[in-house]
Amino acid sequence: MKVEIWSDVMCPFCYIGKRHFEQAIENLPFKNEIEVNWKSYQLNPEYHNTNNETVFDYLSRSKGMPVEQAKQMTKQVVDMAANAGLKINFDSNIPANTFNAHRLIHLAAKHNLQDAAEEKLFEAHFVQSKNVADEAVLVDIAVEIGLDQSEAKEVLKSNQFAEAVRYDIYESQNLGIRGVPYFVMDRKYGISGAQPVQAFEDALTQSFNEWKHQHKTQLTSLNKSNDAVCDENGCEI
Repeated sequence: MKVEIWSDVMCPFCYIGKRHFEQAIENLPFKNEIEVNWKSYQLNPEYHNTNNETVFDYLSRSKGMPVEQAKQMTKQVVDMAANAGLKINFDSNIPANTFNAHRLIHLAAKHNLQDAAEEKLFEAHFVQSKNVADEAVLVDIAVEIGLDQSEAKEVLKSNQFAEAVRYDIYESQNLGIRGVPYFVMDRKYGISGAQPVQAFEDALTQSFNEWKHQHKTQLTSLNKSNDAVCDENGCEI
């Protein structure tokens, strides 16, 4: 069963939601029958950090709140992340445009390394306080997850996968997605936000049971007579 996850690297709840989702998957007996496909989403596609803006400055300006209120708000997110086993460092976090990071994720998907790219980009942004808009940072991440350095550089210097990123965003608009993370199961059910592990387990179980029922195959025999066959009891003619 396919699960599509719309996410943005700059979104802390996407990082937390990823971890909750992974924990839920590990608890399920059908975990090997789940196919995860990450989809691009940009919370602020027009944003470019040209003035060494801190995350507190960014939140203060974009949400119209005092810096101290922004710091208090991020502290609650840090606590939530810690409960998921994650360490988020907002004090030195660098707000950034994530379009090229999403293009890198699409390149990684081409080599079956999409999840690794997501994880390393979240780690770079939230834990290591790296600028994920910086081409050198993105190339280092590409190499770290096993991508070819030359291919990564070529992609980032071109417009490759730009349309793929835009199409993901277009799809999200058609599906009525207005925030991330957003998890779509079998293009039938959606669940938004960094939900608790149990909520993911319940949603996945319901979706999977319905998917399994719909894809249950019943073959109709076309045999007109008995043929020579082998089964668990041996071979007969």
